[in-house]
Amino acid sequence: MLLLRPDRVVSVARLTEAVWDGRPPTTSRTQIAICVANLRKTFVAAGYVEDVLVTASPGYMLLAREHRIDSAVFAGRVELARGEAQRGQLAQAADTLAGALGLWRGRALADINGDLVDSESDALEEQRMCVYEQFIELQLGLGRHRQVVAGLLEFVREQPLREHVRAALMLAQYRLGHRAESLELFRQARRMSIEELGIEPGRILQEMHGAILRDDAALTPITGAGGSLRINSTITQLPRDVPSFVGRSSELALLDGLLDRRHGGRSPAVALITGQAGVGKSVTAIRWARRAVPSFPDGQLFADLLGYADGDVSPAAAGPVLADFLRAFGLADDEIPADQDERASLYHGFLEGRKVLVVLDNVRDATQIQALLPRGEACCVLVTSRDMPVSQTSVRLRLGPLGGPESARLLGALVGDHRAGDDPGSIGLLAELCDRLPLALGGAAARLSSKPHWTVGHLVARLQDPLHRLDELSAGDPRIHAAFDASYRILNPAAAMMYRRLGLLGPHDLSPDVGAALLDASAIDAENLMEQLVDAGLLDAVRPDGSGAVRYRLPALLALHALECADADEVPAKLAAAHRRLAAAQAILRGAGCAIADQCHQCMLRDEQLIGDRTSSRSAAEHFEL
Repeated sequence: MLLLRPDRVVSVARLTEAVWDGRPPTTSRTQIAICVANLRKTFVAAGYVEDVLVTASPGYMLLAREHRIDSAVFAGRVELARGEAQRGQLAQAADTLAGALGLWRGRALADINGDLVDSESDALEEQRMCVYEQFIELQLGLGRHRQVVAGLLEFVREQPLREHVRAALMLAQYRLGHRAESLELFRQARRMSIEELGIEPGRILQEMHGAILRDDAALTPITGAGGSLRINSTITQLPRDVPSFVGRSSELALLDGLLDRRHGGRSPAVALITGQAGVGKSVTAIRWARRAVPSFPDGQLFADLLGYADGDVSPAAAGPVLADFLRAFGLADDEIPADQDERASLYHGFLEGRKVLVVLDNVRDATQIQALLPRGEACCVLVTSRDMPVSQTSVRLRLGPLGGPESARLLGALVGDHRAGDDPGSIGLLAELCDRLPLALGGAAARLSSKPHWTVGHLVARLQDPLHRLDELSAGDPRIHAAFDASYRILNPAAAMMYRRLGLLGPHDLSPDVGAALLDASAIDAENLMEQLVDAGLLDAVRPDGSGAVRYRLPALLALHALECADADEVPAKLAAAHRRLAAAQAILRGAGCAIADQCHQCMLRDEQLIGDRTSSRSAAEHFEL
C-alpha cells in the first residue's frame, strides 16, 4: 500500500482496511505500528542509512528518493514515449512503450487478497491495457500490422469488450487481406454488446466497420509515417465491481438513458442515485459505470467524497479531488496549481471535447461537487448520495430495498447456494429480518460464513429478538451501525429527536399527526421534520392512499437504531410525556388511520406510571409491546 503511493501519506485507516479487508481486530493499530517497525528494521539491516518509511499524520509515507519502484519506472517510460511521439519520433516512441510493457510479468499484486488491494490491482491493470492500446496505435501508424496481429488476437480473447483493441485488430486483419475475419470481429462485438450491455457497439467500432465495408483508402498504411501522436493513457479509476451484485435491472436500464442525453444540450448528462444507508447506491453506480465503459473511451474518473464517513473523517473538499483527477491526467504534483479555481479551470480544459464518465460517490451536499461537474456535453456524471444535492439532473433514481427473490439470490451467492437451498423458508425470513437491505444481507451472510456450524434457521432465531438484531448483524459487518450512525449524526436537533421518538413506535405506517403528538408540535412542523428524515434516507414516504394523505414508515432496522439513539440521548420522563400525548390524541390518530393509537392508550391505562419509572427506552418499547 505504501509502494502504491510513494511520497504520499497513507492513513492508518486505509492500511487497516487493506490488511484486514474491512474486518480489523481491536489491536489493528498496534499491529500496523509493529509491521512498520519491522519494515524499518529490515531496511536498516539491508544497509539503508536514510529513512525509507516515515511517520506522517494520519499514517505513514514511503520516501521514493532514488529507489527503483517498478510502477514508477513504467509511468516514467510512458511519459518518455509521450514526449517522443509529440516530437514525431514515432518508431522510438513505440519501442519505448514496448520496453514499458515488457516490465510486466502478469497481473500486479496477483498473490495478495482483499477488496482494496484488488481495486488497486484493477487500476494498475487498466493502466497497462491503456498503454498497450497506445502502443498498438503507434505500431499500426507505422505499418507494422503483421508484428501486432498475434498479440491483438490474444488480447481480444481476454478483453472482448475493449473496443479500441478490437478495432485495431479489425484494421490489422483487413490490411493482411483477411477482410471476412475483420468483419466477423465486428459481428461478434455487436452480439456481445447487445446481449451483455443492451447497447449497440460504440462509434469507433461502427466507423471501422463502415470503412472496411467501403474499402476506405484511409485504412491503407502510409509508408514511413511521420508526424506526431499524443500518448494519453485512458484514465480508469473505477473501483472493482462486486461479483455478488444482483437485481437492479430496471434501475440500470433507467441509467442507460444517460447515454441518450449526452448530446441534448450544452451541459453534461447527470444522474443522481439516492436512498438509505446500505441500500446499494455505490455498487449500483459502479456496476453501471463498468458496463458503460465502452461509451467513454477517453476515461472514467472516480472519487469518494466521504460525505457520510466515520465521525473523525471530514467530507472531501473539491480541491484535493481536483488534484487527484489532474494527477490521473498525467500532471506531476509541481504542475498542479495551489488555487482551487485554477485547478478547476485546468480540469475542465482536459475534459473539453472528451467522452469521460465522472462518478462522484458518497456526496453530502452540492458544494462538494460543483467544481467537479464537467461542462462538455460529451461527458456524463453519476452522483450517489443519501440526500439530494444536485438540482439539474437528467436521471434521478431513488433505490429501495431488494425484492424477495433478489434478496434470496444475494444470500445464496454470499453463503453458497447449497447452504441456502437447504432451507429456502428460512432464507426468506432472514431477508425480511434484514429489511432486504444489501448491507444487512451481507452482514447476515458474513455471520453465517464465520459460523459454518450454524444453520440459516439458527441465525433467523437469533435475529427474532429485536433488541439484539442490530448487534447480531453488525457482528458480521460493523459498517451497518456506522452507516446508520453517520446519517443520524448530521441531523439537526429537532429532526434527530423526531427520528428517536419514531423509533419507539416501530415499523408502522404513521401520519404527521403521530409526529406532532410525539414532539408536541404542529402537524405541519412535524411533517417538515419527517420530510427531512425522508431526504436523509432515515424514513420512507409511503405512497398516498385515495385520500391523498401522506404517510411515513420507519424500516425495522432503522427503527431499532432509532431506539438505540433514544436510549442514549433521551430523558425517560420526556419520553413518558410523549407517550401520554399520543394516548390523549387517540381520537385524532384513529381518525387518521393510525393502528397504534388504541394500543398506546391501553398500555397507558394499564400502568400510566410505569413508563416514567423506566430508565431505558428499550424497556419502554417492550412495555408498549411494539
